[in-house]
Amino acid sequence: MENIQTSKLQNFVRILLGLFMITAAFGHFTFQRAEFQAQVPDWVPMNKDLVVILSGIVEITLGLAMLFLTRYKVIVGIALAVFYVLIFPGNIAQYLNKTPAFGLDTDQARLIRLFFQPVLIFLTLWSTGAITYFRNRN
Repeated sequence: MENIQTSKLQNFVRILLGLFMITAAFGHFTFQRAEFQAQVPDWVPMNKDLVVILSGIVEITLGLAMLFLTRYKVIVGIALAVFYVLIFPGNIAQYLNKTPAFGLDTDQARLIRLFFQPVLIFLTLWSTGAITYFRNRN
């Protein structure tokens, strides 16, 4: 995979996303653990706490990769975007089940949050140069 050049703004956003993921992972292991458990859909066939711990491990790994694996930023960006897609059902479940977590205690707040996931996906792909990579393949 070729090395895609990114702007200072893209690098800044990539670093912010990496720090966001590391912070979220810390929450998985500590003070937000119960709130993350509340987001795990009932249909997931695993212990909710285990899902939270495992997803926290993935988040810290991806966060660190966003910060330090700049040579592989396109691959890391694609991996993080896929992760955001995979956890989206948890956000949907939080809305459908009216689960209060992370200060989202109204249907409107939970609904609005659903629209931020595509923004995160776009920012991840854009900031890592993955969009440019896919565009150049054609």
